[in-house]
Amino acid sequence: GPNAYSHEILGVLGELALTMEKLPSWAAPQPVKKNLLTMRDEAYINYEPLGVVLIIGAWNYPFVLVMQPLIGAIAAGNAVVVKPSEVSENTARVVAELLPQYLDKELYPVVTGGVPETTELLTQRFDHILYTGNSTVGRIVMEAAAKHLTPVTLELGGKSPCYIDKDCDLAVACRRITWGKYMNCGQTCIAPDYILCDPSIQGKVVENIRATLKEFYGEDVKSSPDYERIVNQRHFKRVKSLLEGQKIALGGETDEASCFIAPTILTDVSPESKVMEEEIFGPVLPIVTVRSVEEAIEFINRREKPLALYVFSNNKQLIKRVISETSSGGVTGNDVIMHFFLSTLPFGGVG
Repeated sequence: GPNAYSHEILGVLGELALTMEKLPSWAAPQPVKKNLLTMRDEAYINYEPLGVVLIIGAWNYPFVLVMQPLIGAIAAGNAVVVKPSEVSENTARVVAELLPQYLDKELYPVVTGGVPETTELLTQRFDHILYTGNSTVGRIVMEAAAKHLTPVTLELGGKSPCYIDKDCDLAVACRRITWGKYMNCGQTCIAPDYILCDPSIQGKVVENIRATLKEFYGEDVKSSPDYERIVNQRHFKRVKSLLEGQKIALGGETDEASCFIAPTILTDVSPESKVMEEEIFGPVLPIVTVRSVEEAIEFINRREKPLALYVFSNNKQLIKRVISETSSGGVTGNDVIMHFFLSTLPFGGVG
């Protein structure tokens, strides 16, 4: 469908075009500045393939999160073992069927399966491992890699805060937050996880998001062709459990048979509640009220460093202050997720 094309295929096509254009300059030897002792010598950095790379994909964007690192690994001259996520089994099957039709099966094998297969793969010695997913499995991957002193690239999740200043265009802010939060049913690693705002605008935030949801998905969100579902029953139950004991200002409807959870907003959320402890990874948006930007900064800094951070304000100095006084993998001001689409910016978390 159109969502799969825009969320998964377009990114891969862009990565391919960029790599084809830049590869000659990326692979070329890079001369370095010489000193008096080496003035007559040739001094340069020569790039070479690492060897055999393992790519362990994620289930939330199961095509792009395998293909993008694969493009880079192939461009750098490596052999690659591809392990798509077993949770998104249909895409895993497609990848396993398609890749051998176009790439050398010996150099680019696809391994399907679940935990036993991944565990076995991790006992092997690789020259680099790339893993996208949750922190629990990230630790397992890093521990296994450490036995062989194999370097790793881990793209892990986290709770990405979204601070809304009283001085901002609330209608625009809420429209952009609605798009970023509820696309792919909230199953995006850099989706805004929760909102921080002054108590005086909390009600307006809810109403603006309500109006935008109606525009995006119609009166009956469940029948909208543009609204996705939670990936499986296990994650459905996990996300649904986060609603227990919370004040639901919008949404809250669920249907276990189809793994449907309506776009939901929780208000007056306690910072100590379960929904504020783990990454939500679903269409549930808690609002925690703070009285000032100072309080918001303090709140963010008391927690793990987020993968992404969002600030909405008409005051550029306030946005710069939040950037300078917090630490996160990436920041977007007056929008969400957009830093991901710029290939000239690095992408990842802190650590």
